[in-house]
Amino acid sequence: MQTSSGLARNLTFRDGIAIVVGTVIGSGIYLVPGSVARQIPSMSLAMAVWVLAGLLTLFGALTLGELGAMYPGAGGLYVYLRAAYGRPVAFLYGWGLLSLIHSGSIATLAVAFRLYLAQLIPLSDTLQKAAAILVVLLLTAVNCFGLRPGKLVQNLIAFCKVGGIGLLVVMLLAVKNHPRPAMDAAPGPPLVLAIGAALVAVLWAYEGWHVVSFTAAEFRDPPRDLPRSLCWGAIALVVIYLSANISYYHVLTPAQLQATDKAAATAVSEAYGSAATALVTVLILTSIVGAINGMVLTGPRVYFAMARDGAFFRSFGKLNSVTRAPTFAIVVQGIWSACLTLAGTFQELFTYVIFTAWIFYGLSVLAVIVLRHRQPDLARPYRVPGYPVIPILFVLAALFIAGVTIANGPLHALYGIGLILVGLPIYWLSFHRAARMAEEVPVL
Repeated sequence: MQTSSGLARNLTFRDGIAIVVGTVIGSGIYLVPGSVARQIPSMSLAMAVWVLAGLLTLFGALTLGELGAMYPGAGGLYVYLRAAYGRPVAFLYGWGLLSLIHSGSIATLAVAFRLYLAQLIPLSDTLQKAAAILVVLLLTAVNCFGLRPGKLVQNLIAFCKVGGIGLLVVMLLAVKNHPRPAMDAAPGPPLVLAIGAALVAVLWAYEGWHVVSFTAAEFRDPPRDLPRSLCWGAIALVVIYLSANISYYHVLTPAQLQATDKAAATAVSEAYGSAATALVTVLILTSIVGAINGMVLTGPRVYFAMARDGAFFRSFGKLNSVTRAPTFAIVVQGIWSACLTLAGTFQELFTYVIFTAWIFYGLSVLAVIVLRHRQPDLARPYRVPGYPVIPILFVLAALFIAGVTIANGPLHALYGIGLILVGLPIYWLSFHRAARMAEEVPVL
C-alpha cells in the first residue's frame, strides 16, 4: 500500500514499538546514572528523577497520540505545529531538526559510538572520528534502500538491545553480598538546580520517544497504531530504565556510582571482574547503532513533508521510484550529521539538542489545547486522558527544563536558539510564497 504522497504503508504496531524503544535506548542508560548520582547524592531522589523523566515522556507520548491520530500524515511534530501556530513556527522546527536537533542527536550518538569502540579496539583519535562518520554513513546507505531494510535493522537491534539489558539486569541482581547503598544524604544547594541538571541528563536518555510520529504516513493503520506505539513504547522505556538503575544500585556503593561515568561497566566489573566489561561495551555499541538507525530512518520524513508543503527545498520532497524512500533527504541528513560529529564534545552536543528540542516539545504538546479550542469539531479518533492536566504539566516541565539549561549553560543555550532563529530570514526570503501556494512536488 502507498499513501497519496507515494510513501509505502509498511509499518505495524510492532514496528512502531521497535522505533520508539530502539531509538531511545542508546548510550544514556549506561552513562547517565553516574552523572545523576553526582548531582543528587540521595538514592531516593535520584530514582525519583528517573521516574519523573519517564512520566514526562509518557505524558508527551499520550498527548502526541491525540495529534498523531488527528493528522496521520508524514512529518509528525512539523504537521502539529503547522496546524496550531502556522507555517513559520513549523518551519523553524523542521529547520532546527535538520540543522541541530535531529542531526545533532545522530552526531552525539556517533561520538559515543566512537568512544566505546575505542575501548574494544585501540584507535587513534583520527580513526575514532572516522569510525563515527562511517557508522552514520553506513546506516544512511541502508535506509536509502527503503523502509523495509531500515525497519528490519531497527527491529533486529531493538530485540537484541532489550534482551541484552534484561540479561545485564538479571546478572547484577543475582549478585549476593552486595553493598547497602545508604544514599539518602541531602544534595548540596541549590536543590532545584541540582534536580534540574540531573533531569536534563536523564531526559537525554529518554530522547527520541517522539520520532515515530514522523513516520505516521507509513503505518498501515495510523490512527490506531501510532498512539499505541507512543504510549506502550514510553511505558516499556520506564520499566527498562528503572530496572537497570535498580540493578546498578544493587551492586555499587554511593561513592563508586558517583565516581564513574560508566555505571553499567563499573557494576559488571565489580560483580564479575574486568574481563566481563567487554560484554557491556558490545551491548552499548549495539544500542547506539540502533538509536542512530532510528534517527536516520525517521528524520527525513519531516523534511519530505516540509518540501511537499512548499516550505523547503523541492528536492527533499522527491521519492525514489523503486524504494519509495525520500533518498535525497536521507543523504543530506546523513552527510550533515557526519560533519557534526567533528563539531563538539558529547556533553556540548547533547546540551544543544536537549535545550532546543524541549522548546518545540512544549509547543507541540500545547498544540493539543490550542486545537481543542480552535477546532473543537475536528475528528479525534484518540483523546489524551487526563486532559488538560497532562498536557499542562508537560508544558510546565518543558519551560522548567529550558530555564535550567539556560541557568547551567547560558552560552550553549544561546548557540542553540541562535541557530534555530537563523531559519526565520531563510523562510521569509526563500519559502514564504511557495509555502502559501503549497505546491505538490512530483514523485520521481
